[in-house]
Amino acid sequence: MGLLRRSSDPPARPPDLRPPRSMWWWIIPGALLIGAAAWATMQWLLGDLTTLTPEQATIRIEAARTALAAAAGVGAAVTLMLAVRRQRHQELATAHTTHDATERRVTELYTKAVEQLGNAQAPVRLGGLHALERLAQDTPQLRQTIVDVICAYLRMPYTPPPEHEDRQAKIRAAHRAVRARTRPSTDTPWRDPAEERQVRLSAQRILRAHLHYLQSNARRRWWQRPSTPPRLFWPDIRLDLTGATLLDLDLSACRIGNAQFGMVAFSGDARFDGTTFSESVTFDQATFSESVTFDQATFSGSAVFDEATFSGSARFEGAIFSGYTRFGQATFSEGAGFEGAIFSGYATFGQAAFSRSAVFGRAAFSGYAVFDQVTFSGSAGFDGATFSKDARFGGTTFSGYAVFGGAIFSGYTTFDEATFSEDALFDKATFSGPTRFDEVTFSRSVRFGGVTFSESVTFDEATFSEGAVFGGAAFSGHAVFSQDEQSRNVDLDGAAVSPASEAKRVWPTGWRVEKASDGQSDVLKKADSAATEGEAPQHSSEAISDPQRE
Repeated sequence: MGLLRRSSDPPARPPDLRPPRSMWWWIIPGALLIGAAAWATMQWLLGDLTTLTPEQATIRIEAARTALAAAAGVGAAVTLMLAVRRQRHQELATAHTTHDATERRVTELYTKAVEQLGNAQAPVRLGGLHALERLAQDTPQLRQTIVDVICAYLRMPYTPPPEHEDRQAKIRAAHRAVRARTRPSTDTPWRDPAEERQVRLSAQRILRAHLHYLQSNARRRWWQRPSTPPRLFWPDIRLDLTGATLLDLDLSACRIGNAQFGMVAFSGDARFDGTTFSESVTFDQATFSESVTFDQATFSGSAVFDEATFSGSARFEGAIFSGYTRFGQATFSEGAGFEGAIFSGYATFGQAAFSRSAVFGRAAFSGYAVFDQVTFSGSAGFDGATFSKDARFGGTTFSGYAVFGGAIFSGYTTFDEATFSEDALFDKATFSGPTRFDEVTFSRSVRFGGVTFSESVTFDEATFSEGAVFGGAAFSGHAVFSQDEQSRNVDLDGAAVSPASEAKRVWPTGWRVEKASDGQSDVLKKADSAATEGEAPQHSSEAISDPQRE
C-alpha cells in the first residue's frame, strides 16, 4: 500500500533546456587529424614492404590493421557521443514538456478552485476549499499562497446568524428562498448566513488540520531516528486574519509563523492551548466574545494585545512570552489567569482594566514589568511572582484584594500614587532594589509582615486609613515614613533595622530604634507617649534623594 501513496515532495524542476551547440567546429578538424594520422601511419608501415622479409612484412601489415581499427574505434566513439547528446536533449525536452503540462494543470486547478469560492452556492464553495486543500497538500510550494487565499476568504465581511433564532422563522425563510428563485441584483450574491457559517468552519478546520503539530513525549533512544513532522503538517505558515470574523476557533497545539489577528472578532470560544508562534503575533483591538485560552502557549517573537477586549475568561497559564509583550489598554471583563506565565522580555499592561479577578501567581518577569494606571476591579494576585528588573505599578487602582505575598522584586519598584481599596498583603515579599510607595492610599489594612527591604524604601505622604503591620520586616537601607497623621496607624513593632551609618531613616512619630532582647540587633519599638512628648522625630538632617534607576 505504501507504493500507492502519493508523495508530498515537490516535483523537481528539470535543468534548463538550452539549444545544442554546434559540434562541427571540432568534429571536422578531429576527423581530418585522425585521417592524417592514419594515412601517415600507413605510409610509414607499408612504404618499404619490398625491402622486408616476409615475417617483417606480416608484422607491418598487422600493425596497419590495428591502426585502422583504432581509428575506426575513435570514429565510433564520436558517433556514440553524438547519439548520447541527442538522447539527453530529447529527454530534457520531454521533461520540460511534462513539467509545463503539470504547471498548467496546477494553475487550472487553482484558478477553478478560487472561482468556486466566489460562487453563491455553499456546496460549491465547500468544494473549492477542499480542492485548494488537496492542491496544497500535493504541491508544497503553493501552500502559503493557498493559505493566504483561505485567510482572505475569512476576512470577507460576515455577520453570524443569531444563535437562538426561532425555528418557524427559519422554515419561513427557507420557503421564501425556494420561492424566490431570483433575487434583486446586488453587488455581491446573497448568501445564507447559516450555510456561510458551515463554509467558514470548514475553512478554519482546514487551517487547524495542517497547522496542528503534536510531538511525542516518549524519550528517543540513541539508535532511533529523530521524529519527523506529521505528513499533514505544513511548516512555516503565516496567517493574516486581520479584521476577520472567526467562529469557535481552535488552533490548539499548532505551530504558526507570523500571525496577524488584529481587529479580529472571535465569536464563541477560542483556543490556543499549547500553540507555538515562532514569529511575532498581533491581537491588537481583537474582540473575544467568549472564553479564550492560551495555556502553555509559546510566543517566540513579540506579542501585542493592545486594546484587546476579553468578554469572557482569559487564560494564559504557563504561557511563555520570549519577546516584547503588550497588553496596553486591554479590557478583561471576566477572570484573567497568568499563573506561572514567563515574560522574558519587556512586558506592559499599562492602562489595562481587569473587571474580575486577575491572577499572576508565580509569574516570572525577566524584563521590565509595567502595570502603570491599571485598574483591578476584582482581586489581584501576584503571590510568588518574580520581577527580575524594574516593576512599575504607578497610579494603579486595586479595588479588590491585592496579594503580593512571597513576591520577589529584584530591581527598582514603584507603587507611587497607587490606590488599595481593600486589604493588601505583602507578607514575606522581598524588595532587593529601591522601592517607593509615595502617595499611596491604603483604605483598608495592609500587611508587610516578614518583608525584606534591602535598599531604600519610601512611604512619603502615604495614607494608611486602617492598620499597617510591619512585624518581622527588615530595613537594610534608607527608610522614610511620613510624620503626619497619615502614618498614625502604622505598626512597626519588632521590625528589624540593620545598622548603617550612611542610611537616612525617618520613622513615624512615636517609633524609635532600640536594641533587641538578644542585644545584637536593632528593632523598632513604640515609645511611651510621655517620653515622646516634645521629643523631635528621629530622622536624618539630610534630605532623602530619589533612588537612582538604571
